[in-house]
Amino acid sequence: MPLRIALSQLTTGPDPASNLALLRQETQRAAEAGARLVVFPEAAMACFGTRLGPIAEPLDGPWATEVRQIAKDAGLVVVAGMFTPAPDGRVTNTLLATGPGVETSYDKIHLYDAFGFAESKTVAPGSEVVTFDLDGVRIGLATCYDVRFPELFRAHADAGAVLSVLPASWGAGPGKREQWELLTRARALDATVWLAAVGQADPAASGVTAAGSAPTGIGHSALIGPDGTVRERLDAGPGLLVGDVDTEEVTAVRRTVSVLANRRLGVNP
Repeated sequence: MPLRIALSQLTTGPDPASNLALLRQETQRAAEAGARLVVFPEAAMACFGTRLGPIAEPLDGPWATEVRQIAKDAGLVVVAGMFTPAPDGRVTNTLLATGPGVETSYDKIHLYDAFGFAESKTVAPGSEVVTFDLDGVRIGLATCYDVRFPELFRAHADAGAVLSVLPASWGAGPGKREQWELLTRARALDATVWLAAVGQADPAASGVTAAGSAPTGIGHSALIGPDGTVRERLDAGPGLLVGDVDTEEVTAVRRTVSVLANRRLGVNP
């Protein structure tokens, strides 16, 4: 049976408690649509442009604990972006994946030191590739700027994943939407995985004025098939995208386009 997933494109603010209310509301909508997994954007805990140090909490802290309760109450798995304390005084840009039978986290490996923004000043990088299993489907975790590094998505595939989820808070600017659309489709195609790319909604579409150069989202979340074609897409504003992931399609695409099997560089002998 296909795995039904939901991508919740929303605009979070600086207050973690208020954002939890949004997550609870959207998780319930996803459950009512029959989803087994709901994916929220990067920085679901608090939007970029917020001082991250004072709000960061450990994975056993109150914010993550409430996300676990939200997932339990709805009976599905939630993936949401939060910030956890790092040993060196910075924070870690973390994805929490939690719900019935699932409890794991991923720390963003590739930090957004680009386009005039220096994420590494306040955020420490992760180093581990992370996957988890839901209803027999293996799922890889990645965050935003990771999409520019195809080796991570191939690592998901090498670990057995047929779906990669990519929460993001994409920076706006000339050509950035086009890059988002190109990169997400390319990562699905060159790893032959389904890709669920969910970004923060464009704040302007929610009536919010974004200040400064912080990446606060452009919307345009998408579910992309393993052949690189877009199956479902949202526009700039808030919305809930629900779609079905057919794992058999991954097998068929990999049989036809054997890019993983045909690799000659970067493959362990």
